[in-house]
Amino acid sequence: MSTRPPRGCDGAIDGCGPTGNGDPVCTKDRAILFFIFCSGKSWYKVRHGCPEARAARFFSHITRFEESTMQKNVYVAREVFAEVLDFLAPHFTVQANQEDCVLSPEELARVLADKDGAMTTLTERIDEPLLGRCPRLKAVCNIAVGYNNIDLAACSSHGVMATNTPGVLDDTTADFAWTLILATARRLNEAEAYVRDGRWDKWKLKQFLGLDVHHATLGIIGLGRIGQAVARRAAGFEMEVIYHDVQRAAPAVEAACRAAYVPKEELYRRADIVTIHIPYSRETHHAVGGPEISLMKRSAILIHAARGGVVDDAALVEALRSGAIAGAGLDVFEGEPAIHPGFKELANVILSPHIASSSERTRFNMAMKAAENLVAALTTGNPPNLLNPAG
Repeated sequence: MSTRPPRGCDGAIDGCGPTGNGDPVCTKDRAILFFIFCSGKSWYKVRHGCPEARAARFFSHITRFEESTMQKNVYVAREVFAEVLDFLAPHFTVQANQEDCVLSPEELARVLADKDGAMTTLTERIDEPLLGRCPRLKAVCNIAVGYNNIDLAACSSHGVMATNTPGVLDDTTADFAWTLILATARRLNEAEAYVRDGRWDKWKLKQFLGLDVHHATLGIIGLGRIGQAVARRAAGFEMEVIYHDVQRAAPAVEAACRAAYVPKEELYRRADIVTIHIPYSRETHHAVGGPEISLMKRSAILIHAARGGVVDDAALVEALRSGAIAGAGLDVFEGEPAIHPGFKELANVILSPHIASSSERTRFNMAMKAAENLVAALTTGNPPNLLNPAG
């Protein structure tokens, strides 16, 4: 980083150089900047004989210079790869939670009170009460594409930039959605437990009868980046793909995905497999609940690898318990890591701990993109994945 103070025209401080009818800031002036910081505007006014306004302008430049070159403090809220910390180290004083403890809201507020920026995950709630206690905080960079842990309105009111990591995890998450589709359709969890428990004693014709995926109808709720990636993979199974979203996709997207738009009720009635790929918000809370599940075929399965809270977990437990649908594959839950206790009692549901994006390469890229956002936010004020642009 350059150690030159800010300059105006012809190498002069604004209004105090040759083009501003004042003395240029020469080399010896820069050599005694520390003295200026200590002595203030009156020293510059006496030395250069310039008006108070010009002295104030000069001192303002020097103050901004000093602030811009100060090492900023950042906090990494959860364990990350060592290479990510190495990337941050030249830019900031870094405090990292490599012990991977989940902090309470009170603990997080105390840690962030003197920080200029933070890398966060879905376990850290960034809201008005916290921001009110963290006056220095200027950037919160989520290691996730979702950001329902961040109150964007509160961040904007406090002048805090918020970012996420879109585009990094689409294919990996789509792969995992297909892992859940295949495992749930073919009852893999039940069969694996049967073998592991030593109960397999003979071959049976009607053993663990499941659902064919090939030639089935796949219903996608939300044809965003991940939904599209899921749809493209369905071509290999020669499936019929239908989708519903708040806004119909462009014709080119529909063609690439071989997907047909249908009303929501029709999707639930027709689909053999329903997979959820919409973000969580107040508007999507329990978007998939009892009324929607009741429209599904008894032979159908529900796949959910989006965000906890989009599906009404209590309604889904009841549907699985009563046999209203055949099964479910779930990677996300309301109130996770706590989950509805009814799920643990059921054999016809596959449960995983929010790992849809958890390949080594993708999780590394997510953390590195968050780090790049943090560096850009605190050095340029213009991070590439800004969620709350000013104005």
